[in-house]
Amino acid sequence: MVPVPVRATPPPAETGELISPVSAGGGFTRTGIGTIVDMDSLEIQVDVNEAYINRVEAGQPAEATLNAYPDWRIPAQVIAIIPTADRSKATVKVRVAIKQKDPRIAPDMGARVAFFDPAVPGAGAPPRPAGGVLVPADAVRSSGSTGLVFVYRDGKVARRTVTVGPSAGGQRHVLTGVSEGERVVLSPPESLKDGDAVKAADSG
Repeated sequence: MVPVPVRATPPPAETGELISPVSAGGGFTRTGIGTIVDMDSLEIQVDVNEAYINRVEAGQPAEATLNAYPDWRIPAQVIAIIPTADRSKATVKVRVAIKQKDPRIAPDMGARVAFFDPAVPGAGAPPRPAGGVLVPADAVRSSGSTGLVFVYRDGKVARRTVTVGPSAGGQRHVLTGVSEGERVVLSPPESLKDGDAVKAADSG
């Protein structure tokens, strides 16, 4: 038998301490001894760029990805759009229901959400970007939540570090680093470097 180290943690309250709904300022008074969580009502609240909020609607299918489990796709659905914008961030908050119960899901975990087009049948429909763009998946060299792409402009390529989201339908959701309308290099070779001159395939 292999011994397993155990780290002792103090109990939330000690015998003789007082429990109060408000802070009393004393060393022997606690404001609570536990937290109750209704796991059946867990939901995700995500900030969607206001430029894309017209693409999100109540009941729309979605897919959630937890930062702790980036390869795990969790089916989800839009509950509602909160009708208040955050002017400092130019975003609107959206409530998203988690449709799969799992002990790995815990309150306050970080998550990303991809929204699917309800007009397209099938679970493999590409997600609509909620702040970001969709690029061909083979244009991105990724490792975890970051990646690398080469953007083509005026006969040369520029190396970009990007933040990536989920993949679906042969496309990758790029959250930051690439703007809509920019052209990216497909399957960039390992030898390609920032500033290299290249010729576009459609340039004749």
